[in-house]
Amino acid sequence: MGNELTTEDQNAWNLWSETRDADAGNVLIKKYMPLVSFHVQRISVGLPRSVSKEELNSLGLMGLYDALKKFDPKRDLKFDTYASFRIRGSIIDGLRKEDWLSRGTREKSKKIEAAIEKLEQQKMRNITIEEVASELDLTPEEVYTTMNEHFFANVLSIDEQLNDQEEKEGSTYAIRDDKTAIPEEKIVKDELIKEMVEMIEQLNEKEQLVISLFYKEELTLTEIGQVMNLSTSRISQIHSKAIYRLRQSLEKII
Repeated sequence: MGNELTTEDQNAWNLWSETRDADAGNVLIKKYMPLVSFHVQRISVGLPRSVSKEELNSLGLMGLYDALKKFDPKRDLKFDTYASFRIRGSIIDGLRKEDWLSRGTREKSKKIEAAIEKLEQQKMRNITIEEVASELDLTPEEVYTTMNEHFFANVLSIDEQLNDQEEKEGSTYAIRDDKTAIPEEKIVKDELIKEMVEMIEQLNEKEQLVISLFYKEELTLTEIGQVMNLSTSRISQIHSKAIYRLRQSLEKII
């Protein structure tokens, strides 16, 4: 995502910063809309199909506009970086407020987790997605999709609890230095990183490549498909399978 400023862009920034000129704001919105599309694409992975990308785009656009209003060009910070936090935060907050994970999906995820526990106890080993699907008379794709949706819901829930806790702690006026790592926290973090590296190394070559391109290089699924000469839907399947396997492994060590 290039952030080169044309003369028109710079003029728009000057006008917007000084007078909040509406036309200048529209120019900047148009320039940075690819940022919204980028984060919508990343967040929509694993979400139910009932959540429309138009809705996510609207939430992202609100975040972009909020970033334009609050950004201080005098600070030593790139707008792309600042706006990304605002856009992603706006989308996540919007998802939190909606009960987008249907009751049917919640019930299905409980059945899947029960089946995994049952089969692992019976076979005394890690269970394949195909075995879970067969046990519940589902397709492997249904199992992948359900577990990814449930995993994302849990991430939102945990994130919300942490935010609530931070707000409560904030009421006591205690200031935490987030830049200073507590020794115990650093040890735990280092151990988790080591475990995650080992888990990723256990994925097959295609899964490792998709994970690397998506999370490290920050390519979209479509761009990864072009790199690997595969369809976007196939890349999505590989990504879902990799995340599912990582999730299973991670739950065993936490």
